[in-house]
Amino acid sequence: MCGIVGILNKDARPVDPAILGKMTDTLIHRGPDDEGYYINSTETRAENAKWKKAAGRGNVGLGQRRLSIIDLSGGHQPMTNEDHTVWISFNGEIYNFQELKKELVAKGHQFRTNSDTEAIIHGYEEWGKACVSRLRGMFAFAIWDENRKRLFMARDRLGIKPLYYYTDNTKFLFGSEIKAIVAHPDVRREVSPKALYDYLCLMYIPAPGSIFKGIHKLPAGHTLTVEDGKISIEEYWDLHFSEVAQFSESEWCERIVHKLRESTDIRMISEVPLGAFLSGGVDSSAVVALMASLQETPVQTASIGFGEKKFDELPYAREIVRKYHTDHHEMTVSPDATGILDKLVWHYDEPFADSSAIPTWYVSQVARQKVTVALSGDGGDENFAGYRRYYFDRLENRIRGIFPDAFRRNIIGPLARLYPKADRLPRMFRGKTLLTNLAMDPAEGFYNSMSWFQAFRKDILSPGLRAELDGYDPVSLFRKYYDRADSPDPLSRIQYIDIKTYLVDDILTKVDRASMAHALEVRVPVLDHEFMELVATMPSGLKLKGKDAKYIFKKALKPLVPHGCLYRKKMGFSIPLGQWLRTELRPVFEQQVFGSDGFVANYLDRGAVRRLWEDHKNGTRDFAYELWSILFLEAWGRKWVM
Repeated sequence: MCGIVGILNKDARPVDPAILGKMTDTLIHRGPDDEGYYINSTETRAENAKWKKAAGRGNVGLGQRRLSIIDLSGGHQPMTNEDHTVWISFNGEIYNFQELKKELVAKGHQFRTNSDTEAIIHGYEEWGKACVSRLRGMFAFAIWDENRKRLFMARDRLGIKPLYYYTDNTKFLFGSEIKAIVAHPDVRREVSPKALYDYLCLMYIPAPGSIFKGIHKLPAGHTLTVEDGKISIEEYWDLHFSEVAQFSESEWCERIVHKLRESTDIRMISEVPLGAFLSGGVDSSAVVALMASLQETPVQTASIGFGEKKFDELPYAREIVRKYHTDHHEMTVSPDATGILDKLVWHYDEPFADSSAIPTWYVSQVARQKVTVALSGDGGDENFAGYRRYYFDRLENRIRGIFPDAFRRNIIGPLARLYPKADRLPRMFRGKTLLTNLAMDPAEGFYNSMSWFQAFRKDILSPGLRAELDGYDPVSLFRKYYDRADSPDPLSRIQYIDIKTYLVDDILTKVDRASMAHALEVRVPVLDHEFMELVATMPSGLKLKGKDAKYIFKKALKPLVPHGCLYRKKMGFSIPLGQWLRTELRPVFEQQVFGSDGFVANYLDRGAVRRLWEDHKNGTRDFAYELWSILFLEAWGRKWVM
C-alpha cells in the first residue's frame, strides 16, 4: 500500500523537484518504508538525498511513498519498463498478478522483480489502456508513457483506493489524498458551496466532487487520460443487476461460500504479518471463519469495545475467537474525543462526519500492533441488502404502487408536514419520514432517508450559502444512479445507488484513511468484483426476505458462524456520541462553534445551530449526528481553510 502523487505541467515548464517532494512528504503515513521520485529526463531515487536541489528538466513528475507488502526489496517505485519509456506510481494490490505475469512472460515480456506493480507496466505495454480490465484487486495508479506523451490513470472498480486530481490552464496534479494536492503552492483552498451542502445532508461528499473547487475524485471504475492537451475520463466497469440467475437456495449457499472463500484466499498473499478486523457481526465473522479454514496457524484478530453494553460488540467477537481459536487482541476504548477529532480532521482532508470513523481508527491502531495487513468484512450490507433502510424503502415503494402520484403529492405530502416529530428515534423509524418519502419519487425518498439536514434546510443555512445554492438539486446524483441501474427491481436500484455513493465515499473512505493513518493495509474480500457480480444476479427476495436482511448470506454461513453472531441485532460500529457531546465534547463544541473566530458562522445560521445545541444539551431532543457534523466542519475549517 502506498501514497502516490504527480505533476504534469501543460505549459512544458520543468517540474520543481522541491514541490514534488513536498507533495509526496504529505503522504508519509501511507508509506513509511520507502520513497521514490521520477521526473522525465531525470530519474531520481530515495537514496539520492541531493535530488531535491537539482533542477528537473522534464515537465512530468511522479512521487511515491511505499508501505512494503510484496517483494519487499525489489518493489521500489516509481517503477519502469526495460527501456525506461513507461513509468508507474501505484497504490494497492493486484491479486492475480502471478497469472498475469505468466501470460506476459509467454508473450515475451521480461520481469526484473516479483512485484505486482511490474505486472501492470507490462500489461499496459501489451494491452494499452485495456489492461485495467484484466486487473483483479484494489488499485489507484498513474502511468507516464514517454513515447506517447500520455498520462494514464485508473481507479479500481469499487473505489477501495482513493485518487484525486486537479487541473487548470497550466498544470494537472494528482494524489492519493487531497493534502498532497493542496501542498502545491498554486492550488487555492476555495470551499465549494455545493460540496458543503452535500456534506451537511449526507455527512460525506460524493464523487466526483470534493470540498475544494477544482479538486475532483476520479470515480470508481474509471480511467483518466491526459494526452494532446485534453483530459478524457472513461468508465471501464459497472455492476449489472439485469440478469437474474435461478438457483435453489442450497445452490446459492454453496456458490456464495465457494466464491467468498476464493476471494478471501487470494487476499491472504503477503510477505508481512496478516490478520483481520473482528466485530462479531455477520461479515467480519464470515471472513475470519474462512481465513481460519485457509491457514494452519491461528488467525490474528483485532476488536474494540466502548465499555457500554449498548455499544459493545466484544462478547460477539469472543464467540468467533473461541470457535476458531484466533490469536486475539482487543481494547476497551475510552477515547480522547478532543484528540481524536484533531487526528481525523488531518487524515480525512474533507469534512467527514461518519462517527464510526472513531472506532475504525482505534481498531486499526490495535491491529497495527501485530500485523501490517488486515482483512475486513466491509461490503456485506451493500451486497446482501443488510441495512434497515432497505426494508423501509421497499415498504414505501409498495405503498407508492397503491396510491396515484397526485394523491401522494397533494394529500400524503401535507399530512407529513403535520405529523409530529420523534427525534429520539433513527430517521428510518419515524412515521414522519415515511409519509414524507411517500410524497416523493423513489430516488428522492431514498435520499431523504439518508439525509440528516433536510428537516432544517431552510433555517440552518446562512443567507449567503442559500444564495450560492440557488437552483442546486442535491438529489440529482441519486436520481442519476437510480435511473441508470439496469434492473426493474426497486431494491436493486437502491443497492446500486449505495454502491456508487455511500459505499465508496463513506465506508471505503472511512476505512482507507483510518487504516492508512496507521500504515495498515486493509483488504476487503466481500468487495471482490467477481463475488459482487455473482451476488448481483441473485433475486432480491433472497437478500431481503420479509424483514430478514441478508437472508441467504446468513443461511450460507450457518455451518461457519455461531447463531448468536448471525442473528443478533445489528449495531453498526456505533459509539456513544450523544453522551460525548453532552460531556467531554461540550466545552469543545461551545468554544469552537460559538467562538468569535468560528468557521461555520460563514455558512450556517448561528441562531439555528444554537437551538439544536440547546435542545440536545438539555436532553429534550437527540441531534447527536447533526451536531457532530457541525463540530467536524468547524474543526476542519480551522485546520484546512482559516
